[in-house]
Amino acid sequence: MEKFERDITYLVNKLCRGEDGHVAEEIRRLGEYLISLHRMNRVKINHSVMELVCAKYLISAGYHVELEKALDGLSCDIYAEKGLGALIVEVETGFIPPEHALYPQTYIRARIASKITRYSGYAEKFGLAVPPHYAMYIPPALIEPPRARKRSDIESIKALCDLYYSNPPVSLEEIRNARIHAVYILDVENGIVEETDPPSYMYMVRPMIQRAEGLNPRFSKIVKNP
Repeated sequence: MEKFERDITYLVNKLCRGEDGHVAEEIRRLGEYLISLHRMNRVKINHSVMELVCAKYLISAGYHVELEKALDGLSCDIYAEKGLGALIVEVETGFIPPEHALYPQTYIRARIASKITRYSGYAEKFGLAVPPHYAMYIPPALIEPPRARKRSDIESIKALCDLYYSNPPVSLEEIRNARIHAVYILDVENGIVEETDPPSYMYMVRPMIQRAEGLNPRFSKIVKNP
């Protein structure tokens, strides 16, 4: 058995401990699916364990959960349905590809803005899942209701996204209508999830983010003067 399979099996057994039959059955189903995807070289362990922890939380809340679901040319991490509504959750590990090593803050902030913009239109609700050791930046304009967004803020977000995501580029209309409803803080080691709203999350991480902004004038220039 490969290490990926051993790790997933270990986590599945840990998450199933003490749970009722339905929750355990669904977690095992998703674990087996992730193993099958890994055999096709489509998923990585750091991402997959976060998906499983978040999936258990949503299953326990009454959702039917699918992982790595295809959506009109995109693939979302977590697609959860309950009643007549759907929720998409994108897992954000904070990973920086080597090709973007020189401007990690700018790149990762563009990725977050792009995820919110591209995915939130495919479900009634959208959320991001992060580990507790990562302070994720959410553009303030995307936390506000769409009707409250200024054109200058929308154009700034587009300028940021276009630095790395231009095939296809996000549109001003997509940014204007994008929404984020929740942030899920995932403690993989203990299998615990804390759900919060975006304003509360940004309040928690703002001190660290403000310090980072002061160290990165390039990012400030791009965002404030597109």
